[in-house]
Amino acid sequence: MRTPKIAKWLVAITFCLTATATLGQTPGQATAAKAGPAAGKLSNDACLVCHGKPGFSGQGTDGKVRQLHVMQDKFGKSVHGKRSCTECHADITEIPHKTGVARNVNCVNCHDALWSAAKTANKTAENAELGVVVQRIDHYMKSVHAQPNRDHQSRPNAICYDCHAPHYVYPPASPERVEWKNSIPEICGKCHTKELEQYKTSVHAKPGTDGKTLHAAICSDCHTTHDVSDPSKDPAKLVITKNCGGCHADSLKSYTSTYHGKVNTLGYAYTAKCFDCHGSHGILTVDDPKSSVHKDNRVQTCQKCHSNASKGFASFEPHGTPHKFSRYTDIWLASKFMLFMVAGILAFFWAHTALWFLREFKERREGTIRPQYIKTQELLDPKFKGKRFQRFPLAWRIAHLTIAISLMVLTVTGMSVFYADTSWAPMVMHWLGGPKVAAVIHRTFAVVFLSVFVGQLIYLAVHLIKIRGKFKWFGPDSLVPRLQDLHDIVAMFRWFFGLGPRPVFDRWTYWEKFDYWAPFSVVIFIAVCGLMLWFPSLTARYLPGWVFNIATIFHGEGALLAVLFLFTVHFFNNHLRPDKFPLDVVMFTGSMRLEDFKREHRVEYNRLLASGELQKHLVDAPSRPMVTGAKVLGYTLIGIGLLLLVFVLIGLYGSFSGT
Repeated sequence: MRTPKIAKWLVAITFCLTATATLGQTPGQATAAKAGPAAGKLSNDACLVCHGKPGFSGQGTDGKVRQLHVMQDKFGKSVHGKRSCTECHADITEIPHKTGVARNVNCVNCHDALWSAAKTANKTAENAELGVVVQRIDHYMKSVHAQPNRDHQSRPNAICYDCHAPHYVYPPASPERVEWKNSIPEICGKCHTKELEQYKTSVHAKPGTDGKTLHAAICSDCHTTHDVSDPSKDPAKLVITKNCGGCHADSLKSYTSTYHGKVNTLGYAYTAKCFDCHGSHGILTVDDPKSSVHKDNRVQTCQKCHSNASKGFASFEPHGTPHKFSRYTDIWLASKFMLFMVAGILAFFWAHTALWFLREFKERREGTIRPQYIKTQELLDPKFKGKRFQRFPLAWRIAHLTIAISLMVLTVTGMSVFYADTSWAPMVMHWLGGPKVAAVIHRTFAVVFLSVFVGQLIYLAVHLIKIRGKFKWFGPDSLVPRLQDLHDIVAMFRWFFGLGPRPVFDRWTYWEKFDYWAPFSVVIFIAVCGLMLWFPSLTARYLPGWVFNIATIFHGEGALLAVLFLFTVHFFNNHLRPDKFPLDVVMFTGSMRLEDFKREHRVEYNRLLASGELQKHLVDAPSRPMVTGAKVLGYTLIGIGLLLLVFVLIGLYGSFSGT
């Protein structure tokens, strides 16, 4: 029983003598020593007999001498301190070690093995910790650091222990971790010397505000940590821009409200980003004369992208926000004006729509919604049996269809940018071919829309010249609002609340006039702002840069008002109310049944009947194919409009909720 115990002591004494003999030897002497007996699984204390000695070094297979000293106290505080040395240095099985062996420790293989073992053992807490590490390794393997080095193809650009001292990796929030984090610029600068020199002159190299960090921002704050990608590629540019918001949240928020930022949010990197204006590694404060965004340097900075940029152009406020009245008073006022205008108009007409629906639904349920249909014998001549009233000529219908299609295209291309942060916008933008293609489509259909608008003005001018002296500006055939419209509104609200009969109307109802004049005025409003944004250099020749901030608000909010009104109020008035549901094809066929005409425009009907002019407006009923085509077209346009409305409401909800 005593023999094994004596044998163990002899082995231990032999090991100690051998290890002691190797201490203080040169690397060549140490590696040339004869191998002692196999040590099996070596303890950390055994390893530290040599590696714990200051100045201990060894020569690698490449001939280079490396420091092999491990500070025991520092190692004990690291995340690896509880690990056995041989878990990483798995090829070490005896002391002294074998000579001529490349001792490459593979962090990836080691952590993958630990991850597999933890999953097999079902250690939940350990799984979570190791899972994070494995995830970081996955990110690293896809990074630019994991790519082969240009000069040494057999070696990656950077490996784990180029950035992390493997024996001294400390847990988050520990003092040692803070110390290591402060050294990151110097660590990165070992390879990126030029960038380090620029960084040292920047505002980011100044101490942080927390009193613990030596720098306001370090390399990994912008470039991320393990998944660093090529900064010349779009994914890296987008990530870096987003990371700027980690410290500059308000600036990122105001940036993303601009066209530059919205394109960036959609996932495209061709518009200006933070570093395009402020610089990259040598960023200076705005008031520094050397800063690229200093007031004396802004024109040159803008001209990097906008070759014709002028001093007025450079006075644009890239971070102007309606939330700071004292600094951006004009933007605040413009925003509040649009807010009250949009809210006021929609509040009135949505309330009007709700009351109308409730009243009409009640009458339809009671069977009183269509009180009296016109009888054939009421016509002047029986030969007009089956005839319909021609309400809209062909030119009007073509113009209406063109405007409808144009508005829907303008909506999908414009609102995809306006609500770039929604889940649907990037998908729609990808389907459109990207922001550049979408911008061309948007402007093309804007020109189409304006052409119809201008063509209508020309037509009206010529028509009024022809009938000058006969046309009454405030007559029943005019779309100009008149006092009777106010009486009709009052009568309509009385009917809503059951205080009077349903009013009768002339050729144009008050809501039809609003449908006409609202787009008429909004088109001018939106178009002027859109043209200013379309030709910024020309605009900046005559106007200061802050007008772009105002034009952006007016153009976007005005378009939002148009979309919400058209796809809710207009659709309800003409198609979705109980009396019309689910579709009225009069704007597609041009004609309507006489009984419907009499019921909806009784004042005009009575006037035409009394004057004998009714028969001049009667036409044959449209063919069945034409009616079928009109229904297909109508349902398609309404379906697209309602889908776009859902998209816009999602974006509107997100803007209010902050999601």
